[in-house]
Amino acid sequence: MYTADEKRYEKMTYNFCGESGLQLPKISIGLWQNFGINDDFDTMKDIILTAFDNGVTHFDLANNYGPEPGRAEINFGKIFKENLKPYRDEIIISTKAGYEMWDGPYGGKGGSRKYLTASLDQSLQRMGLEYVDIFYHHCMTAETPLSETALCLADVVRQDKALYVGISNYDGRTMHKMNHKFDDLNVPFIINQNRYSIFDRSIEHNALKKEAQKKGKGIISFSPLAQGLLSDKYENGIPENSRLYGNERLQANVGYDEKRRRQIKELCQMAHERGQTLSQMAIQWLLARGGVTSVLVGVHSKEQLLENLKSLDYAPLTKSELNKIDEITK
Repeated sequence: MYTADEKRYEKMTYNFCGESGLQLPKISIGLWQNFGINDDFDTMKDIILTAFDNGVTHFDLANNYGPEPGRAEINFGKIFKENLKPYRDEIIISTKAGYEMWDGPYGGKGGSRKYLTASLDQSLQRMGLEYVDIFYHHCMTAETPLSETALCLADVVRQDKALYVGISNYDGRTMHKMNHKFDDLNVPFIINQNRYSIFDRSIEHNALKKEAQKKGKGIISFSPLAQGLLSDKYENGIPENSRLYGNERLQANVGYDEKRRRQIKELCQMAHERGQTLSQMAIQWLLARGGVTSVLVGVHSKEQLLENLKSLDYAPLTKSELNKIDEITK
């Protein structure tokens, strides 16, 4: 029977999520990858329990994570039931809906009341939960009025299926509109989940970050390592055992070219001069930017998780170091 480390809360720092009363750990765990049908269950369990033992209280999912839709929620639910259920009141569990899940007009990409309601009910059943702490609309959808999506999210809170709501992959302009819809319905909208890293600063350019800070909403960043590019693994180019090796289409998709190769090399050298790995420095960079509540990491092993968690032990990046990173990546 699993018993959590009694000193777990001494190992983590927590930030308030915007101006809400909810606190999230500086590093959270995402189950986007490595929690599917072909992954090792004992490894999944090791990651989740090691995270909790180190003060990571937030676990992030979505209905379509798998890659077989729903599989990550099923696997997490089993780990939760067998190990973490006694600690439910100490854990933040989030899930999302918005991408394709099942055949027909009601299970596809969108934000309709019909789809979101059914999807959350299915997610709760897969995980064996009565409620989730945060329920997100996963993506902007022009086909569905924002008012309909907002009303649905308001209702799932009033039905005690979610405590808070969030939006993911929105830009600043749409987030601004959605925030007013939520205000009209008195919805506890507290968080935005977006891709954000040294190599991807879209939320700075599309005003999402500015709007979130202005309106007192939290930001949790996913893909903090730019799908692995911000790691020592790519210091000397693309290694032969990586999925990018020899795949020019995938390289173009993640933005890898000669300029990016040189940037990674320089960033690695900078991180090593600080006595840390590039991935650790990349996580620190996000937490130093201001407005970021938590960094969402996806890992394939306990060892990788512990390496990411160690990023919190290093001295914060100085202003001159932050400027140097900007110079390297401009």
